Amino acid sequence: MSEQVDLTTIPISPDGGNVDGAASSSPEDAGKTITVFHDKDNFNVKHPLSNRWTLWFTKPASGKGDNWNDLLKEVITFNSVEEFWGIYNNIAPVSELALKSDYHLFKEGVRPEWEDPQNKHGGKWSYQFKEKRNVNIDELWLHTMLAAIGETLEEEEDGEVMGVVVNVRKAFFRIGIWTRTIGKSIPGRGDGDISGGKGRSPDKGKDILQAIGRRFKTVLKLPPQEIVEFSGHTDSAHSGSTRARAKFTV
Repeated sequence: MSEQVDLTTIPISPDGGNVDGAASSSPEDAGKTITVFHDKDNFNVKHPLSNRWTLWFTKPASGKGDNWNDLLKEVITFNSVEEFWGIYNNIAPVSELALKSDYHLFKEGVRPEWEDPQNKHGGKWSYQFKEKRNVNIDELWLHTMLAAIGETLEEEEDGEVMGVVVNVRKAFFRIGIWTRTIGKSIPGRGDGDISGGKGRSPDKGKDILQAIGRRFKTVLKLPPQEIVEFSGHTDSAHSGSTRARAKFTV
């Protein structure tokens, strides 16, 4: 990441400002609606996302007793399509990251940690790509992020998806989706039919998680015979590994 652009310098409007309504690129464009899809450099309208998202980066350990908080860095928070592409086009692709690096893209206010209050009762869908040379990890990670910020991994009322993660390791790439629950009610979520609420039955919770897993599998372009696993964060923590026993598979 030594050559990474300083993300604080990325403008979120064409004139370099931090507000909407930037001037258009030429007089004849005045008054016209120009989006990033018309002109990626000179737009005057931003497409808002349903949620604000924060990009995080985990740098490789130096081997000198670094702890997790030393390695995990908050990069930037955004809430529009235009901001997303501005960030994506100015950071190192996954294929160029050092071993033991991670990108995390989570909803604002959620740290990419098992211990975070919004994660600790949840779990994750994950898949390892062991044939690293034959995998276009940059495309797969991009599609995963777009599915997350585009809210296509679940239905609007499901409320399970917390974030997505990509891990770069010597033997594999791994992409995962973190969820709020493992399909059960959790403390403090009330009696309603919401993620973790007592009004949502375990069967419905499981069905929602499995639907997310199937959509995830489609995003990763995996053949039917490949298995994607879901495990709970608590199980992973107790096992001392991210390879805890799977609760569900698709």
